[in-house]
Amino acid sequence: MNRSICFVGSDVYPVLNRHFGSGYIGGESVQVTLLAKAFNDLGWRVSVVDWDYGQPEGEVIDGIRIHKTFKQNAGIPIIRFIHPRLTSIVKALRKANAQIYYQSCAGMMTGVVAWFCRHYNKTFVFRTAHDTDCIPGEHLIKLWRDKKIYEYGLRRADLIAVQGVNQANLLDKHYGLKGFVVTMAVELPLDQELQATRGIDGLWVNNMRPFKRPERFIELAKSLSKHRFVMIGGSSPGFEKYFEKITSLAKPVKNLEFIGPVPYHEVNAYFLDAKVFINTSESEGFPNSFLQAWARKTPVISFFDPDGIIAKEGIGISPVSHLEMIDAVEKLLENSDLRNNIGEKAKMYVMNSYSPELVAKCYIRLINRKEL
Repeated sequence: MNRSICFVGSDVYPVLNRHFGSGYIGGESVQVTLLAKAFNDLGWRVSVVDWDYGQPEGEVIDGIRIHKTFKQNAGIPIIRFIHPRLTSIVKALRKANAQIYYQSCAGMMTGVVAWFCRHYNKTFVFRTAHDTDCIPGEHLIKLWRDKKIYEYGLRRADLIAVQGVNQANLLDKHYGLKGFVVTMAVELPLDQELQATRGIDGLWVNNMRPFKRPERFIELAKSLSKHRFVMIGGSSPGFEKYFEKITSLAKPVKNLEFIGPVPYHEVNAYFLDAKVFINTSESEGFPNSFLQAWARKTPVISFFDPDGIIAKEGIGISPVSHLEMIDAVEKLLENSDLRNNIGEKAKMYVMNSYSPELVAKCYIRLINRKEL
């Protein structure tokens, strides 16, 4: 088999290039970066197709070649869907010249990559990034046109990887398609990095979108005024006004430090310094932030528990109400022995299942098994 793979994404370049600065960085851009590096370490020829950030065409970072498509706001509305968007995407996919193309997150890009792979006899691997990727009518996609293009691509993927059993069940229920569970990848810290002071009582890290419910974290900080809370997150595309609203709500809370966006390569230091990590989302896929916390021995307290892992593995607490969230935070902050035991258990759980090399090898086994 031709050992070449192209990862098609958006927002990947700012993660690959440590010197690019801070901008919007989603969990999937982190996943793509970790997987691209893992495949490269395993001897594959690896490329990435991403937006045009002003980088040189064909730039190579850590052995990974980057082909650029279009600048996010380039072109005339309506017409720009064809050019420069479709034309530049197809051009970049051809330049990559890989046998396998991997794309994650529901969107127009899913359909474009599926069409390209069918047309040029390539293998298409699609990875779900959120439970709603598997539910018609609930996709986190704005345009009706793009929803239909996404579903075209979903139905034509040669392999669909899902983040957990729940997503596999949803995919089968709503589309009659089989999803293969593949765990997420996480960058494991060095042992010496784990000697942290734990000066942050409660940490929240996410991009600002309504379903992430950052307001709940602000209310939590108000309810626990004797503790120190830190909030990190930038504005998601299309939600700039919402980001401004959250900023104004957080500013008056004296025990809450609102930091805003932080580059991926710097945010892990905050996970290391936190006693607990808090997630307030109403829905998710499998949050990359959970793995970042667990890898650094930080318990997770979250309303959302993917496949019941938090409860099953005993690596945090999953409350069902705001009052239960308050109790859970107080319980862990006031009992350092319990917190440390959970942290040790979380670290072992991640090490045994979520290293980038293990995840990459899982994809390789699935691809070989399906004889793609």
